[in-house]
Amino acid sequence: MPLGLYISIPFCRTKCSYCNFASDVFSKSAYENYVICVLEDIANSRQLAMDLGCTCDDTADSIYLGGGTPSILDASQLLRIFAAVRGQFAVTPDAEITVECAPGTITPSLIETLLQCGVNRVSLGVQSFVDQEAQSVGRLHKRSTVLEEIGRLREAGLANINIDLIAGLPHQTAESWAFSLSETIATGVPHVSVYMLEVDEDSRLGRELIAGGSRYHAHFVPDDDATADFYQLACQMLASAGIAQYEISNFARTAPHSQNGELQSNQSRHNLKYWTRQPYLGFGVDAHSMLAANHNQAVHQALRFATTDSLDAYMNRAPHTVTPVSAQAAIEESFFLGLRLNRGIDLERLRADFSPMFSQDAVATWESAIQPCVQDGLLERQGATLRLTARGRLLSNEVFARFLTEETKVGTGHVNPR
Repeated sequence: MPLGLYISIPFCRTKCSYCNFASDVFSKSAYENYVICVLEDIANSRQLAMDLGCTCDDTADSIYLGGGTPSILDASQLLRIFAAVRGQFAVTPDAEITVECAPGTITPSLIETLLQCGVNRVSLGVQSFVDQEAQSVGRLHKRSTVLEEIGRLREAGLANINIDLIAGLPHQTAESWAFSLSETIATGVPHVSVYMLEVDEDSRLGRELIAGGSRYHAHFVPDDDATADFYQLACQMLASAGIAQYEISNFARTAPHSQNGELQSNQSRHNLKYWTRQPYLGFGVDAHSMLAANHNQAVHQALRFATTDSLDAYMNRAPHTVTPVSAQAAIEESFFLGLRLNRGIDLERLRADFSPMFSQDAVATWESAIQPCVQDGLLERQGATLRLTARGRLLSNEVFARFLTEETKVGTGHVNPR
């Protein structure tokens, strides 16, 4: 099965106050040494997979440069990264090749470089079309910049664009959020990602909110109920505009038919690999991988491994954290990842896929998790299909927790879909 490849670029022009990723502001002098390490890891990836006892395909049908802000790398660095990927993997002709870009970095020379690299999809970290909201969290762009750069990308033939938005930013109101959504819809982009502001210890704004302070405009952050309302408004407005939700945070326009009459998809192929447990490799800081284990032929048994989230440790070649995925963990992952998708999961197919691992106890465990969620209006069951309700998507973490044993909670780590 073709791989998804994720390459982490942890450098930013500024560190946004809400950001809980392993990225930061570093001197440009750090970029080159980092790229050299990433190139080494790409070159050694097949050997690493072999050493770990994994099956690793030599083809890739999705490549994703995320961060951080990959678009601040020099042209030569971007070109060398993509050349290294193509030197190690056979990239399929129809591969989805995405680069995350910060508005304000999309110059004509960058677009030329992206085209030379074979990039066919760009993800823009807009977060808000209201200048005050964007600036309050450290974004450097204005609304006008975003619109100009979307036009520039389209003129160059890069029309497959995603816009990221965040519900719950400081100073956000129902009116300003509706404006950001309206502006997003008006751009005509084929894909939109909507995230609710995460409040945790991994961001400056999160720590300030937890402490009850007022730095980073924390006292202007909408409450949880308002943020949930914003998310629901996004679902409604995007759906009305023909941008259908297909995953908790992701929405795509219905695409025109291709020449052979098949309906094209604007859904993110790369992210779908995470949610459907297809194999992927990650390179760079805080990059995660999952490959099938070749020493055991049981269906879906795999190995997860990840790099350190510290740039210094990564540059000093810290070893990967390796986690075998047991049969039980694989089943649980199929639930909490598959349920992220609006189409839900097919219980009969799941039963067939994992039949060699099944016991009556396992079936009983499923039902004991499913029934209370159905009764609470968090899940709906139609025949063999199980999916989250609209309310369930708002409380998805609560639902997913019911399908996890302590082993899985500790062992699976996280992935970084956008």
